[in-house]
Amino acid sequence: MKLYKSGSINTAKKRHNFRFTKSLGQNFLTDINIINAIIESSLIDEKSLVVEIGPGMGALTEGLTEVAGHVTAIEIDKNLIPVLEENFRDIKNFSLIQGDVLKVDIKKLIEDECEGLDFEPQSIRVVGNLPYYITTPIIMRFLEEEIPVDSITVMMQKEVGERILAEPATKAYGVLSLAVGYYCTITQVVKAPKEAFVPRPKVDSIVLRLDLREKKPVDLKSEKLFFEVIRSGFGQRRKTMNNSLAGVAGLSKENIEEVLSEVNIDGGRRAETLSMGEFAVVANGIWDYLART
Repeated sequence: MKLYKSGSINTAKKRHNFRFTKSLGQNFLTDINIINAIIESSLIDEKSLVVEIGPGMGALTEGLTEVAGHVTAIEIDKNLIPVLEENFRDIKNFSLIQGDVLKVDIKKLIEDECEGLDFEPQSIRVVGNLPYYITTPIIMRFLEEEIPVDSITVMMQKEVGERILAEPATKAYGVLSLAVGYYCTITQVVKAPKEAFVPRPKVDSIVLRLDLREKKPVDLKSEKLFFEVIRSGFGQRRKTMNNSLAGVAGLSKENIEEVLSEVNIDGGRRAETLSMGEFAVVANGIWDYLART
């Protein structure tokens, strides 16, 4: 497998007059051990359609094309398109889309790609090195829009990864922990120090694999209300649940205190101490309260 070390990147910069774009958060992975760890842990095989977000110059892409049935890469930087086209011009199971992953119609893209393949994909997997500033919006778009993928294996800022992995009663635990945990099971793949990238970022990174759940971990009467309760609970972390939930679904503080008492949740607790199951109990309790009043 070819490794795009800084020398190769410098060659591409000269040949294509490429310049790093700071606003796009470009940090290219150059560590072959981390690249291999991502590929080996991403559950990709010859029956997989892979959607790669942000291929850069293709260091990870090359390994993906060696194991996947097909790789479709989405790259926002127009200046990288000629680099990728040159690097992968002889790779038959590769296609390239220039666009913003937050704006591309991913469902239609997957549908169109599947129709054009000479095999029927048994899994659809997302892989990527996500720009730090849009990591959460990208992940949540795939989850909330129920884009039909089996797993999402992505590099992200270490701090974001720690928030996703966080357990109740920890500082990092919050809305992101619960949202991703609701939709996915989470596996830590590998840590990536800042030295593994060119140019070198200011922070370390981590790779997580998010496997989409076939069945959600809690039973809800309203998913929308469930997430409203979570967002309100963490909106002012220092407040107790009695106070932070006031206003949810138009209920007063007194109404909330009544609901919490009915479902046996201490209203003096803070959101960071509640498990996902307890948030579900609260949301369902509010739903029942609204239904009878």
